[in-house]
Order: sequence, then structure tokens, then C-alpha cells
Amino acid sequence: MSVSIIIPTFNGASRIGNCLDALLKQTGGREAEILVVNDGSTDNTAQVVDQYSGVRLISQSNAGPAAARNRGVLDARGTIVLFTDDDCVPIPDWLGAMLEPFNDPELVGAKGVYRTRQKSLVARFVQAEYEDRYRLMRRLPTIDFIDTYSAAFRRDRFLEMTGYDTSFPVACAEDIELSYRISARGGKMKFIPTAIVYHTHPDTLSHYLKKKYKFAFWRVLAVCKNPSKAVKDSHTPQLMKLQLFFAPALLLAVVFDLAVRPAMPASIVVAAVFLVSTLPFVVRAIAKNFVVGMVSPALLALRSCAQLLGVTAGVIHAFRKSAEVPAKSPA
Repeated sequence: MSVSIIIPTFNGASRIGNCLDALLKQTGGREAEILVVNDGSTDNTAQVVDQYSGVRLISQSNAGPAAARNRGVLDARGTIVLFTDDDCVPIPDWLGAMLEPFNDPELVGAKGVYRTRQKSLVARFVQAEYEDRYRLMRRLPTIDFIDTYSAAFRRDRFLEMTGYDTSFPVACAEDIELSYRISARGGKMKFIPTAIVYHTHPDTLSHYLKKKYKFAFWRVLAVCKNPSKAVKDSHTPQLMKLQLFFAPALLLAVVFDLAVRPAMPASIVVAAVFLVSTLPFVVRAIAKNFVVGMVSPALLALRSCAQLLGVTAGVIHAFRKSAEVPAKSPA
């Protein structure tokens, strides 16, 4: 089958070379092309990509990653389109692993996985989070969640769905939203744990929490557009959703304790319940890395706070956007 590998990039001169080096080693002997969509970069990304023969460069004014990926698909010649990011390095058999499931004519899309070689505590914790999600997806014959870092679609079905929603201006949740739409129309998607790309995860606590806030914010928009996925999808642990209520529950418990002064402080009960909710993750994390597992409860508590703030801001944003529609509509 013919394949087009699409990489959107914005100011990716310092990182895209590793990605292209890895991909070019895999395309030989196949009916395959690599397209880099330069999304209005202001550095020397175009010059770096031009040094690679066999890579097609498409340049456009900055319009965001969703628009860049859509542009790549429009220019693609392959019947299967693959996506990865400019900061990802696919392993040597990534392309073959991503294509193999498409021998099933009913398959619409496929998703691979992240790994990292980083040693920092936060980055290892982030990897443990991804592994926890992959654990859920391995159990399922089909999925409803394909991230763009290791993604594949039949080109005709992608175009039929009108691609990624360009109302998402950043690389966040536009891939989730498309996955939800495909799932709602009965499209078959599959998880491919052997299709691995290496990635540089956030390695500081502040960077990690900012990303969690951002992901939660834009996830609200994806769910608003696909409300049937609000309760459950194939990627999100249900315990993580319950942990969002930790901060407000703890705050209410502290107020209650100060007002009533019960024999058993409610704040201790709330903290204990939260710790119990983290135990499954902690046990799995300890099996991989003892230190990561031991600090997981604290990091999960901070994660829940960042996500709650993101969800709250996302709901406010969505409400304001919905309120603007009637105001702009003709009387």
C-alpha cells in the first residue's frame, strides 16, 4: 500500500533532523513519501529540511498544527497517511508496525506509543502515565483515541471526516476530537503497542503542570463537540476523573473541620480516600521505578489540581463561545 508520512513543524530546525533521519531509513523499497509542512517557521527549518533528499517540503503561513496536518493530507499521494511530530524519533520498524493493521480493509485508523530515554523524575512519571493509558487500550479490540505523535489513517476516510478541526489553535485535543468523530460514525481504530516513537517529555514540575492545565482546557472543547465521550473513552482512566474532585473536596473538608471540629477530621478522610485511589497507579509505577512510584501520590495530587483548573477554565471558555453565537447571529 502507498503511504505518506506527514510532519507538521513550527520552528523545528533544532529537532526535526533526528525525526527525518529515522524515517528515511524506513521508506526505502516502499511506495512511501515524507512530507514536512512548515507552518510559518521563523527559524531556518526550511533550510534544514531542504538538505534531505526524498523529503517534500510544503510551506504555509502560520495556521496551527491542525491546519498544517490537513494541508499535508491534501498534498499527499499515499492511500495511507501517517503522522508524527518533529520532536519524535520513530524506532526502525515503526512504519511497518503502523501499516500492518491496514491489511484489515475495515480499519480506519491506528495508534502507536510514546517512549522516552530521559532519566529525570518528572519525565519518568510522565512515561508511567502513558503506560497506564496503554494498559487500558491493550485490552480493547478497538479504540476511540488516536494521538498525532504516532497515528495512521486511510486518506479517503480522513478527508471524508474533513480532517482535524482547525478551531484548535495549538497541538492539543484536535487529535482527540477527530478520533471521537470517527468513533461516533462507527470507524474501526486499533492500538499498536509495537509502533514506538521516542519523545522528550516535560522534565520539570512547572512544565508538566502547565501541559496538564493546557490539555485539560482544550479537552473540554473536544468533549463539548462530542458529549457522548464525556463519561468514558478508551484512553482516560476513570480514577483520574474522580481525582479531579480532590482539591475542592479537601477545601470543603478543611472548612468543615474548622467549623465543626469533629472527632475524626474530614480532611484526613478526604486525604486518605485520595491516597487509596492512587494505589493502583503507585503499584504499577513501583514495578517500573521505585522512586517514581513513591512520589506518585504527590504528583497525582498536583496533577488533579492543574487539571481541575484547566477544566474550569475550559468550561468558562466554552460557555462564553456558545453565548457569542446568538449575539452574532442576525435577528
